[in-house]
Amino acid sequence: MAKRLDIRTTSSRRRSAMVFLCHLLAILMNLSGRVHGQFLSTAPSVMENGSHVSALYLMGDSSVDCGKNSLFYPLLHRNLSLLPCNGGDSTLLPHLLAQKIGLPNSQPFYSQIGSTEGLIKGVNYGSAHATIISPSSQSHPSFNQQLRQVYETFQLLQLQLRQDRAQDFIKSSMFYLSFGRDDYVDLFLRNSSGMMLKYSGQEFARILANQMVHAIRTLYDANVRKIIITGILPLGCAPRVVWEWYNSTATRDGMGCVEEINELVLQYNTLLNEHIVELNEELPDAQIIFCDVYQGMMEVITNPALFGFSDTKNACCGLGLHGAEIGCVSAETTCNQSSSHVWWDLYNPTQALNSLLADSAWSGHPLPDICRPITVQDLVYTSHLT
Repeated sequence: MAKRLDIRTTSSRRRSAMVFLCHLLAILMNLSGRVHGQFLSTAPSVMENGSHVSALYLMGDSSVDCGKNSLFYPLLHRNLSLLPCNGGDSTLLPHLLAQKIGLPNSQPFYSQIGSTEGLIKGVNYGSAHATIISPSSQSHPSFNQQLRQVYETFQLLQLQLRQDRAQDFIKSSMFYLSFGRDDYVDLFLRNSSGMMLKYSGQEFARILANQMVHAIRTLYDANVRKIIITGILPLGCAPRVVWEWYNSTATRDGMGCVEEINELVLQYNTLLNEHIVELNEELPDAQIIFCDVYQGMMEVITNPALFGFSDTKNACCGLGLHGAEIGCVSAETTCNQSSSHVWWDLYNPTQALNSLLADSAWSGHPLPDICRPITVQDLVYTSHLT
């Protein structure tokens, strides 16, 4: 069996404890139990916007966070990309989906002051460069740290709303998880976790997928029922990866992507999708969907003109070959027309690509079946999977 890594460090536990105590103090100073001037009653089965989702909670890496949730991110960033987003958090896939649902953007965890009003609007626990396995830097909350922050939030809601109301609210909320990419970046480009020397590609994928299953089960046990899980994008096509492998003997496909890396990423995506199918069958009332961003992006990379793109290799913001030798350090290094690019910086898609993925995840068009077994729209407006 694969080794499981304990990534709980003394410093991270101390920081989580401090955050929790600050939140608790804020609540004790204002135990009004009121939200927008009215007491929060048991969450209705259908919200004012017609959906079955009361709030959106995010966990993940730079696919959900532009650095606002990473303490001292500008000083401790690892990939020389100070601007990992093409316009801020609102341009990222989960925030675009929130707009379609009719929900506000989920605010960073570290901006919360412990008030119910802030917590019930949704929270973003994600952090740029967060990893599932032991992080190579303490500048960002890791996978397990984010899970602990979720647990702290649930405790605060139960204290403020009473347990029954909090449980109803949690059940009516939706969680969005997007992890794994930076684990593979560490494996391929830095090997900072030492995993390449310990495990094969299949074993590594199994470790990551099993940890994601653990997170899903943990959330389910806390009464979460609606969960979106995204796979890893085609990392072998990312500008930094292509640049790193420029003079290597690695096999490339017709689009210039590094096949060996994409194959390893596919192993993880396939395992994760299989686990989600099993969990939907095993867990009563579970509503878990897998969104295959790899499939969607490869369709665009293979047929860019069909979707309005002209550049599938170069980062819009960056310097050097493919814009990948140095990441997006200044707005002055951006291209003239980001909407024609698939890639924003070293590893992140542009707003145009995220918008296309959001449309497809929501309705199944123009990229069909990237979310399975149903679309995000179906998940939002139905009470149970059929």
